[in-house]
Amino acid sequence: MTLTFSRVRRFGAIAALAALSACGGDDVQTPGDDGEAVTAGCKDGTLSSNALYQVCSPAAWNGDLVVYAHGYVSADEPLALPDDQVDGRSVAELVTGLGYAYATTSYRANGLVADVGVEDVSDLVATVRQRFQPDPARVFVVGVSEGGLVAALAAERRADVFDGAVAACGPVGDFAAQIDYFGDFRVVFDYYFPGVIPGGPVDIPDEVRANWNSVYVPAIATALQNDIPATLQLLSVTGAPTDPQDLLSAGATVIGALRYDVFALRDARARLGGQPYDNIGRVYHGSLDDDALNAGVARVAADAGARAGLAAFETTGVLAVPAATIHTTGDPIVPAVQSERYADKVAAAGAGALLETHTVSRYGHCTFTQSEVIEAFNSVVSRAPAAARVD
Repeated sequence: MTLTFSRVRRFGAIAALAALSACGGDDVQTPGDDGEAVTAGCKDGTLSSNALYQVCSPAAWNGDLVVYAHGYVSADEPLALPDDQVDGRSVAELVTGLGYAYATTSYRANGLVADVGVEDVSDLVATVRQRFQPDPARVFVVGVSEGGLVAALAAERRADVFDGAVAACGPVGDFAAQIDYFGDFRVVFDYYFPGVIPGGPVDIPDEVRANWNSVYVPAIATALQNDIPATLQLLSVTGAPTDPQDLLSAGATVIGALRYDVFALRDARARLGGQPYDNIGRVYHGSLDDDALNAGVARVAADAGARAGLAAFETTGVLAVPAATIHTTGDPIVPAVQSERYADKVAAAGAGALLETHTVSRYGHCTFTQSEVIEAFNSVVSRAPAAARVD
């Protein structure tokens, strides 16, 4: 049985690995509180950055801690602890069932926050060590989608805090390429379906965001159905995958990718103080008339400062702790090539022995089975004791 990771607060197919919905207790303490004994159940609190956090412990704790880094949440949504589910079951319940303590945070803000997300998950570990006794023996960070990038960056930048990391379905190989994937999808869509979505790839009217589900999702679906040849060319040019066993997956792919253009690229522009997407000089191919496509598609130049700002979200491949990536081959939101590129980075940095790459032949964003996730996690745990730590 496939367990599809879904997030109630997050739109579309954004997936997640864990949250504990059956937690007891609502104690709110600050990081400066004296240590208290680890007991079964959950405790909530607020980090120094004002990020919310939750820590859950099993009745029989094995002494290790798993920190969960959630995926993208639109910047205009309120802060909240992740409420992710796996086929109706929280994976944090699975985590505690395996004997691990579980901790998660809302981060200090929503939107494009992977860089500060690293700070928040690191602060969360420090808070756990301050608030609870005894200290966890080992700490692992597991993240999905944008949280997968948080996990990879945390493994690279905070090897003094984390003993290993699992980066699931995240844009870990080339973040600028991920930004361009969303922007490219929008400009190619607009070429084949002009006027369906007002504005452009980086100039998103407020009313589009406000009425996305009620007005624009149905309009996009209708446009796709009314022009199948154009739909097929859109998918061919962008390289976005679909499920050959499910004709409706084409619509899911298109709507999912466009949703990120409408919400995530605008959030990125606000966070970076400029427009990061760029397709000047890009040559598109895969259509029935590539010359016409390249002559007619909208061209967008990035703001230099914003483009340079993407460096804060780029991995280096320099690992000092064991890590694993896991990706579906048919991911329409974060292409599987992201994991391949990260493996190349790690190998080039001379740390190839610390990384395991797990690939799942399946359509969907983060659509892993429980056993697949556990396998990737265990591959990190089993290698953690021998990993060199940076103190």
